[in-house]
Amino acid sequence: MPSLNGKPDVMFEDDDLPYEEEIIRNPYSVKCWMRYIEFKQNAGRSTLNMIYERALKELPGSYKLWYNYLRERRKQIKGKCVTEPGYEEVNNCHERALVFMHKMPRIWLDYCQFLVSQCKITRSRQTFDRALRALPVTQHPRIWPLYLRFARNLPLPETAIRVYRRYLKLSPENTEEYIDYLRSVGRLDEAALRLAAVVNDESFVSKEGKSNYQLWHELCDLISQNPDKVTSLNVGAIIRGGLTRFTDQLGKLWCSLADYYIRSGHFEKARDVYEEAILTVVTVRDFTQVFDSYAQFEESMIAAKMETTAEMGKDEDEDVDMELRLARFEQLIARRPLLLNSVLLRQNPHNVHEWHKRVKLYDGNARQIINTYTEAVQTVDPMKATGKPHSLWVSFAKFYEENEQLDDARTIFEKATKVNYKQVDDLAAVWCEYGEMELRHENYEQALRILRKATAIPSKKAEYFDVSEPVQNRVYKSLKVWSMLADLEESLGTFQSTKAVYDRIIDLRIATPQIIINYAMFLEEHNYYEESFKAYERGIALFRWPNVYDIWNTYLTKFIDRYAGKKLERARDLFEQALDGCPAKFAKTIYLLYAKLEEGYGLARHAMAVYERATQAVDDGERHTMFNIYIKRAAEIYGVTYTRAIYQKSIEVLPDMHARDMCLRFADMESKLGEIDRARAIYSYCSQICDPRVTATFWQTWKEFEIRHGNEDTIREMLRIKRSVQATYNTQVNFMTSQMMKATTSSTVSDLAPGQMGIDDMKMLEQKAQQLAAEAEQDKPKPKEKILFVRSDTSRTELAELAKQANPDEIDIGDDDEDDNNQGPEEVQLEQKSVPTAVFGGLKED
Repeated sequence: MPSLNGKPDVMFEDDDLPYEEEIIRNPYSVKCWMRYIEFKQNAGRSTLNMIYERALKELPGSYKLWYNYLRERRKQIKGKCVTEPGYEEVNNCHERALVFMHKMPRIWLDYCQFLVSQCKITRSRQTFDRALRALPVTQHPRIWPLYLRFARNLPLPETAIRVYRRYLKLSPENTEEYIDYLRSVGRLDEAALRLAAVVNDESFVSKEGKSNYQLWHELCDLISQNPDKVTSLNVGAIIRGGLTRFTDQLGKLWCSLADYYIRSGHFEKARDVYEEAILTVVTVRDFTQVFDSYAQFEESMIAAKMETTAEMGKDEDEDVDMELRLARFEQLIARRPLLLNSVLLRQNPHNVHEWHKRVKLYDGNARQIINTYTEAVQTVDPMKATGKPHSLWVSFAKFYEENEQLDDARTIFEKATKVNYKQVDDLAAVWCEYGEMELRHENYEQALRILRKATAIPSKKAEYFDVSEPVQNRVYKSLKVWSMLADLEESLGTFQSTKAVYDRIIDLRIATPQIIINYAMFLEEHNYYEESFKAYERGIALFRWPNVYDIWNTYLTKFIDRYAGKKLERARDLFEQALDGCPAKFAKTIYLLYAKLEEGYGLARHAMAVYERATQAVDDGERHTMFNIYIKRAAEIYGVTYTRAIYQKSIEVLPDMHARDMCLRFADMESKLGEIDRARAIYSYCSQICDPRVTATFWQTWKEFEIRHGNEDTIREMLRIKRSVQATYNTQVNFMTSQMMKATTSSTVSDLAPGQMGIDDMKMLEQKAQQLAAEAEQDKPKPKEKILFVRSDTSRTELAELAKQANPDEIDIGDDDEDDNNQGPEEVQLEQKSVPTAVFGGLKED
């Protein structure tokens, strides 16, 4: 059948006729050709390829046609041996396509990948290069990943290195990937060069998130662990440059430098590096790293030497070398505390404690100790010192003293007194230690001269806390030096010199209460009593409360011991002066002394007035104790009846806890005096502050009292009061509980059931009203005629228990029938008791 376009070699079937006609009408339409190709998809390879060729002949610039044609050709050849001619035909198709599609990266990528799968290394590399030349630079990132993967998989590192070098010109930020490849193929020299360039480039940003220090550390590990392979870099200069840049990681860098020399076989250089490191690091962490590495190096050297000796046999030179290595290692271990101390002193050369530790490390080596002390006092700046800088001078002088070189020790102390310390106490401590050294060697006059020199007034006076002045101008106000001088004057000087020292201390206004007391005691020992009292007065004028308390206490005690009742008015004036402005915390002792004075030498009523004032002036926590003392003294002087007013006042003033105790004691006293009604009234009053659930002891005491002295009516009244008080406390508790419940549940009730809230409140009010009514009914007094015959359930148990006890004062209540109501009440026989002697106090004659 002839063809439609006049070519007899082109054959088609009847079903192709519509597509052929459409193509004839519009041979330059890609859609027409694609529909035809899709229709012939299941036809043979040659037919399909022929249609593609026809389409591309008409449309050679169609990317869609070329892309689908090439994909179809690759699919047809897939799975066959790469040596078959069909592969070359497909390659030629790609070459033909690239004539028109050389700007299409997808075609290049597919072609390059197809060539790589054929293992055509040179052709693949050339094709990659052609692609990079043909495509614009903006499309290169699509080519390079495939190109680099192809280069990395080649067994030719040189080719890959050259490819990477070209790639890094476009993307220098991927240098780390190149370095990893170089390390994987053993090209460590170039890897070190590239890594060094990265470290020196401050603008470089690692894609793996590594810091500049991490990259530097990798470089140090690389060059130190491979000294035979890295030859293009100066390893020592690089690592030492890192020591100046990364001062917080000196330990690792020093170890890397030493490791480089060890691997290079320069063991002596490595040892020099370790020695330099442990003498320059300034942190304990770096020192520990370097020292541990140094010790491990020495151990490995000894172990290697022992193995060599075991294999080669012993030799005299070998033995000497082994002994030298062992001695060096032992010396290193022995030096560790001293080296560590040096590190801490480099870290802070003004650390006094570390200087003292360094002296202890040199124990037994006098020359080194002297050198250490000398270096310490020259190095430590008192203004920056950590610790007490004067202790270095004192220890230095004591070292000479222990070695019986007193002149040298005095020289050290003299120099120490001229140092400008930060605190006055430091200079004062030096003067005191200087004086104590002379005392230890019994040079008493010299000690006095030293302390008098220390306390001499300088030409330019200065305030004690004036930091702008040197401490030498302020030490004359140091109480520490004056106290020691006063002690020495008391022991070695005269009365007048000691008195002058104490007067000078007071005049300088640096005295303490203890100094005042010591001064007064000193004067008293020499029988200058009025002078001692004047010293107390001067001390009182210097201090305020509470510091003056000890002075007043001692003063008043000494005055009473001295004059007793001879100067009573003066003593009273002193007490009044002491109590004027006295805080409540310190008033108790002074009031007791005052009252004791009045009892012993004054009037009893004055003593009672003092006790009365004391109960109001003392602290709340001591008021109960003061009332107890007041009651006891009043009972001893005036008798127990005088204490009734005191008891009443104490019950009014004291808190409930102490008031209960007072009530019980008051009631017990009244019962002993036979005042039963008064005692019962006191119990009734006290019951209002006694919750039966908490204070069961009170109610038991009242019950026992009624058993001994009361009758059925009084017991009923007691029980009624108990129920009433319990109801009162219950009402208070219930009220607080209801308020709390109302506060917590009001929002919930109103939210869940707004209409029920009012109903619940009404129910609660009704229940409370019923409860109060029941309690009122229960507490209502019963008719008089029923007291003797009708007993409530509550009181039956109580009365049954009472009946079992033998009560000498029991009132016989008849259990007869109602006929007894017609009889008159029986006459009660009351027992007569004598009035206790304590009632009359001192009024009753013997």
